[in-house]
Amino acid sequence: MKVAALIVAAGRGSRAGPGAPKQYRLVAGEPVLRRTLAAFAGHSAISKILTVIHPEDAAAYEAAAQGIAKLRPAVPGGQTRQASVMAGLEALAGADVPEIVLIHDGARPFVSHRLISDCISALASHDGALAALPLTDTIRRGAGGLAGETVPRDGLWRAQTPQAFRFRSILEAHRAAAGQDFTDDAAVAAMAGIDVALVTGDEDNFKITSAADIERAERMLMRGGETRTGMGYDVHRFGPGDHVWLCGVKVPHTAGLEGHSDADVGLHALTDAILGAIGAGDIGKHFPPSDPQWKGASSDRFLAHAARLARDAGAAVSNADVTLICEAPKISPHTEAMRARIADIIGVDVSRVSVKATTTEGLGFTGRREGIAAQAIATLRFGQT
Repeated sequence: MKVAALIVAAGRGSRAGPGAPKQYRLVAGEPVLRRTLAAFAGHSAISKILTVIHPEDAAAYEAAAQGIAKLRPAVPGGQTRQASVMAGLEALAGADVPEIVLIHDGARPFVSHRLISDCISALASHDGALAALPLTDTIRRGAGGLAGETVPRDGLWRAQTPQAFRFRSILEAHRAAAGQDFTDDAAVAAMAGIDVALVTGDEDNFKITSAADIERAERMLMRGGETRTGMGYDVHRFGPGDHVWLCGVKVPHTAGLEGHSDADVGLHALTDAILGAIGAGDIGKHFPPSDPQWKGASSDRFLAHAARLARDAGAAVSNADVTLICEAPKISPHTEAMRARIADIIGVDVSRVSVKATTTEGLGFTGRREGIAAQAIATLRFGQT
């Protein structure tokens, strides 16, 4: 099933006060929009991400989105949110049309992996899904600065995003609603007679609107949560071949690496590091070398599995650091590609990934060019996914 994320980020955000539009404000050192894009890029079900931006924000967007996986070229938005969503849907209606689209506000950077999954799952029995929270506070109508009548809150929900839809259904609904001014896509869907399921949202999934919201976001990111670190180590000997796989990148060499899978020591070490941080054993426990189904397997499957287990445990990878130990091949020409590949597999920004190499000055089995070793450290934050 092809699932696309449509991120709406064309607003000006004037209520956030002077400065850049709110989606480009820095929160704990990163633009708000970058955090939003990374959340969707890190979800395995999302195949591509399209962002709708203001035409004047092209440079700011390119800087904020640099290195994020799954992105398609951004498209300019319209005068209203509805017009911007329509522009994004029409862009997605070209080649490789998705079956499902999740429409999300660029200024909601704390959307969780769980909420994205729940919105997608709701479409198994409905054509639309809306992330929302039931009202719990007493609601009163104001009258001349005084507290007026109590408004019954039964059945009232606070709408959030993402709002998920069967792509063809919401595209036709938006085309039919062109020129009107609906505040969200669930309203457009309702006008077209599309049933929209309610999916329980998240209090942390708030929309950054004001300067106070930016301060709240800073506090959320700085409050921490538990941090755990895992270590991994792997070794493979050289054998016949003309290339080696290292950190997900095919590197030409005069020999190959022997192993039951593709013998990618970098990804194996990092897989063990992530598994170690969540107390989930090692790579051999999950992918036994005695099992023939893993013979020749691509090691990105192992790392993606570990990252998925981490997310299910409520953890986010804060940093991944891999050191490759060998005399040859030369690693430095490939480190940026390796960083990008690891970031894509585990669903993090490339700035959170480090790949480097060293030799043993001719000492030991690596010094004798008998094989390659790798060490990895993964730092995970719990309670922030």
